[in-house]
Amino acid sequence: MDTRIEWQEAYNIGVDRIDRDHQRLFKIINRIFSFKDDEAGYRWVCQEGIKFFRGHAVQHFADEESYMISIGYRGFDEHRKIHRNFRENMLPALEHELERTDYSREAVEHFLGVCVGWLIGHTLTEDMEITGKPIRKWENLLPREEIQATEEIIMQLVRELFRMDSRMISDTYGGEKFGEGIYYDLIYGTGEEEKKQEIILVFEERLLINTVGKVMGSHNDTLDTMLVHATRYVAKQFVRKIMEHFPAMKAYELKGERLLSYEQFQKVLGKEKMQISLLFSVEDAGYFAYCVIAPHLLQKGLGRSIEEEDTATDEIDQYLLMRKEQEEKAKKKKILVVDDSMTVRQSMIELLGKDYEVAVVESGVDAIRVITLNRPDLILLDYEMPVCDGKQTLEMLRSEKEFADIPVIFLTGRGDAQSVKNVLDLKPAGYLLKYLNHEEIKRNIDDFFKK
Repeated sequence: MDTRIEWQEAYNIGVDRIDRDHQRLFKIINRIFSFKDDEAGYRWVCQEGIKFFRGHAVQHFADEESYMISIGYRGFDEHRKIHRNFRENMLPALEHELERTDYSREAVEHFLGVCVGWLIGHTLTEDMEITGKPIRKWENLLPREEIQATEEIIMQLVRELFRMDSRMISDTYGGEKFGEGIYYDLIYGTGEEEKKQEIILVFEERLLINTVGKVMGSHNDTLDTMLVHATRYVAKQFVRKIMEHFPAMKAYELKGERLLSYEQFQKVLGKEKMQISLLFSVEDAGYFAYCVIAPHLLQKGLGRSIEEEDTATDEIDQYLLMRKEQEEKAKKKKILVVDDSMTVRQSMIELLGKDYEVAVVESGVDAIRVITLNRPDLILLDYEMPVCDGKQTLEMLRSEKEFADIPVIFLTGRGDAQSVKNVLDLKPAGYLLKYLNHEEIKRNIDDFFKK
């Protein structure tokens, strides 16, 4: 990790009191960096510095929220939720790691890396939002109190079912892929057409093997028909138990269930906005997500419907066959395309999708989220993007030890000498001009993997 982070003009959002606070937070982190290699008093300095950072961050959140109220900012509730998530979830988890490892250098670097990444990302996205620059993503979530109640119920149920502790690691899960898994869609209704809701449970495959599989006494290390059947019934009971805690939900009955591929899951999220979107980690067993869409109009052709119990086995066998085909596809090298142009993203999917597993995002901040859950073998990174450009994105990647060795090839429309120099100074794995013909771009990427 670099020994300090530099304040850049791009981090200024144009509100003096907020910009000054951001600069102070940067200085505190740099102060901790400066003592990282000091053997004498290292632990005490880091301990006190991190406490100071937390205290100042919490005060900054309060000041920022006060400013948003003073200007009548429309996105106040969403912004406050993001502050609360960092204050009440992310910081305590990082501090627990520090205490557990007695402030080891690895834990301190992890703390600093996460805080730097979060601070830069939050400053360049949500904080910029205060000035009306970017578009809000999370505008239809339920009130925080209802989401928090759901979190607590889910963690309690996991403990009762599997004698394992879980923790919520994000309350704004965006549908990112975290390994191979099951996407199980439950549709509930009350008999009134407009009162429908869809609950999608996403289970990482290794989580099912380590939880439901162990309860069954299974020794398989892959999903089979029996394990998927068992997961269906456990999931339905799980959701029913959650619904029992909310009086308004008791009138809902299960109207249908379906197993989705990852692509179908993405289509659902592309059309609907989620009211609850939680991502959990269960000890070392794996991840799962709990997503609620309500009200929801069923879309034909999305997912495999399980109509009757006597046909369920056939449906699951077909679903597992589809998964097997997808697993073959998953053996392909993974490429993440980061570009704010929808045209470029789509053209890269069409160009590379046959030979590679291609994921696309439109910003550097989204890229960090996706990489955390599904590490690519190569990143194609647009150099010129609004809010967080390619240079800043690459700097964020290089600041995280886990991401530092992921190869990055820049995609850019600028071929002048200065632009090329700016990019090459960051030591990417390559540099491609967007106006090259598609065959040449494809040939360069193929050659990269051959080497």
